[in-house]
Amino acid sequence: MNLHVSTRKGYTACPHDCPSTCALEVDILDDRTIGRVRGAEANTYTAGVICAKVARYAERVHHPDRLLKPLQRVGAKGGGDWREIGWDDALDLVAERFVQAETRHGSEAVWPYYYAGTMGLVQRDGIHRLRHAKRYSGQFDSICTNLAWTGFVAGAGRLAGVDPREMAQSDCVVIWGTNAVATQVNVMTHAIRARKERGARIVVIDIYDNATMKQADTALKLRPGTDGALACALMHIAFRDGTADRAYLDRYTDDPAGLEAHLRTRTPEWAAAITGLAVADIESFAELLGRTPRSFFRLGYGFSRQRNGAVAMHAASCVPTVFGHWQHEGGGAFHSNSGIWNFDKRAIEGRAYQDETIRHLDQSRIGAMLTGEAEALQGGPPVTAMLVQNTNPANVAPEQRLVKRGLLREDLFVAVHEQFMTDTAKLADLVLPAAMSVEYDDIYRGGGQSHILFGPKLIEHPETVRSNHFVIEELAKRLGVDHMPGFGLTERDLIDDLLHASGYEGLASLEAERWLDVQPAFARAHYLDGFGQPDGRFRFRPDWLGMAAPNRPPTAMGLFGPHAKLPEFPDHAEIIEDTDDDHPFRLATPPARQFLNSTFSETEGSRKREGSPVLKVHPADAEGLALETGTRVIIGNRRGEVVLPVEIDGGVSPGVLIHEGLWPNDAFENGEGINVLTGADPAAPFGGAAFHDNRVWMRPA
Repeated sequence: MNLHVSTRKGYTACPHDCPSTCALEVDILDDRTIGRVRGAEANTYTAGVICAKVARYAERVHHPDRLLKPLQRVGAKGGGDWREIGWDDALDLVAERFVQAETRHGSEAVWPYYYAGTMGLVQRDGIHRLRHAKRYSGQFDSICTNLAWTGFVAGAGRLAGVDPREMAQSDCVVIWGTNAVATQVNVMTHAIRARKERGARIVVIDIYDNATMKQADTALKLRPGTDGALACALMHIAFRDGTADRAYLDRYTDDPAGLEAHLRTRTPEWAAAITGLAVADIESFAELLGRTPRSFFRLGYGFSRQRNGAVAMHAASCVPTVFGHWQHEGGGAFHSNSGIWNFDKRAIEGRAYQDETIRHLDQSRIGAMLTGEAEALQGGPPVTAMLVQNTNPANVAPEQRLVKRGLLREDLFVAVHEQFMTDTAKLADLVLPAAMSVEYDDIYRGGGQSHILFGPKLIEHPETVRSNHFVIEELAKRLGVDHMPGFGLTERDLIDDLLHASGYEGLASLEAERWLDVQPAFARAHYLDGFGQPDGRFRFRPDWLGMAAPNRPPTAMGLFGPHAKLPEFPDHAEIIEDTDDDHPFRLATPPARQFLNSTFSETEGSRKREGSPVLKVHPADAEGLALETGTRVIIGNRRGEVVLPVEIDGGVSPGVLIHEGLWPNDAFENGEGINVLTGADPAAPFGGAAFHDNRVWMRPA
C-alpha cells in the first residue's frame, strides 16, 4: 500500500559561493527532512532555473557521512583517530586553548579563519564579532575576488553595473572569463533568451573549450593571461575604423586621445601573436561590436585567477566604453553588484570595538603564516590557535604542502566547525558538526544580481549539530565578552538590525516578500549620471596605487606584487607566471560543473557525474610525450608534484594543461590535491591567488 507523503513548500536562498544566489523553493517532507529543490519562478533573476548540484540538495543535507557529533583527536595529528566529546566540553576546550595562546604570545596568536562556505551574512560574518571583541588577528580576504574587483573599479569607479537581466535585451552577449554553464547557470538563462527572442549572438572568451564555449556562436580561445591584448586590439580597431563613439568618450571618459595614441601599436597582428587568436577572428569580433550598440559584456571571476588579472579586467571593461555600449538598454558591462547594498554590519561584525592596530593576515598565504614566515606574519607572533569556519584550506588554498605542514604543527591548536570530514577537518584537533542553511535563519544578497533574500529556518537540525552563530555566541560567553554590543541576539534580531541600520524595512517585511530587488535605476546602472570616479569619468588611466579599491589591504600591509609594472593605459601586462625551458606548460585549474570549490565533492550524485580527477592535454603535447588517454603523468614545479591520468582533448590549446575542480586530496594517487602546484605569491596591486596561472613540467609517471 502506497502512503501519500504530505509536503509543504518553503522558500529560501542558495547559501553557496556563487554570484547567482538563487531564490529557492523547497519541498518540506517533515520537521527534519527536505525533498526536491527548485528555482523560484517568481524571482526575475533565478527565473525557475538552478544548477543541478543544488537541485540535489537533499542528498547533501541528509548525507549518511554528515558530521553529527563533536570529535576530539586522539593520537597523532592527521592520524584519523577520534573520540566523541560533548558540546560543552568541546567549547570549553576551544576557549581554554585560545586563552593559553593569548597568555603565551598575545591575542594576535589566535586567528579565526573563515570564508564562503555559506554566504549568509549572520552565519558567515559573525566570526568577526568574536575576533574584534578579543583583539584576535584580522583576516585580509584576498583569495577570490580581489583582482577582478580592483580591475573593474579602476575604470568604472564603483562595483556595480548594468542590470544582468538586461542580457535578455541584448543583440550581442559577451561572456568573458567565466564558464557560466558550470558556475553561474542563470547567466545562460538570460543570454539564451536574447538569442531566442532577438537573434542575439553569444560570444564566449575563455582559455579552453568548456561547456559555455560549446554553446557560443563565436568562441575565442585565448592563451591564459592574454585577455588584455585582445581588449587592446578591439579598441585599436574601433579607433582605426571609426566605430569608437567619440562623442561619448569626450563626455564620459578621462583621456580618450591618450588612449588612442597608446593603442596605435596594439594592432590585431600584435594581439594575435600574444593571444594565439587568428587576426581574422579579432577583426570579425571588433566589427560585430562596432555595429551592435546593444552589446552586453558579462565579465567573470576568471580575471581573479591570473597575476595580471586586475589589468586584464580593466582592459576588458574599457572595450564597451570605447564603443559607447553603456548608453543602450542591453549594452554595457557587468561584473558584480557587490557595491549596491550599502549594508551596515556593525552589529553582526562587532565593528564598534574593532582595533585598527591589530594585524591582518592574508588568507591566501595561510601556508606561509602557519610555517612561520616572518614577513607573512607581519612581524607579529606565531599563530598557535585557530577556529576554522566555512572553508577548507587544506584543499582549497594555494601551496597546499605548506598549508598541511603548518596545520600539522604540534604547537598549533585547530578547531574546525564543519558539515563533513573535509581535508582540513582531518588535520584538526577538534571537529564540531555544523548546521546547514535550511536549518537556521540568515540573510543573503546576490553579487551577480540585485536581490536581498531571506533564508528562513525550514527544518530542525539534528540534535547534535550547531550553527555558526551558536558557536560564536557560546565562545563569547566562555571568553568573557558576551556583554559587548552584538552578542546575545538571535539570528533574526541581527537580520532585523542589519536591515534597519542599512535603511531598509525590517525582517518582517522581507520575510513576507521573500526577497527585495534593489537594482539601481537605469541611468545609474549604465553610468549615464557619471561613473563612480570623483570627476564622474571612466578611467582609461587608472590610479593603480592610490585608488579606493573595494577590498584594499590595510595600510600596514602595504602594496602587493610587482605593482611598479602596472601599465599606465590598458595593456597586456607581462606579469604572469609564464613558461620557461624547465616548465614548458601552463596549468589552469578552473571549476568543475558538479562541485562548488570543495563543496559537493562529498555527494555521490556529484562525484558520479564528474567521474575522477584527470588532466586535459592537447593531442600534439600528448604525441610529443607518447601519452594516451589514461596514461598517468607527473606534473610539477618548485612547489611540488601531482600524479594524474591524462585525457587527450583537442579543446585545450597546445602548451596548456587543464584540471577541472577541487577534488578531495585522497582522490589523487599520492593523497595530494591540485593546489600543491598553485602559488600564493600576492598579485599586484592588492593581492589575490592566481589559481589559473602556473607553469609546470610534465612527464609520464
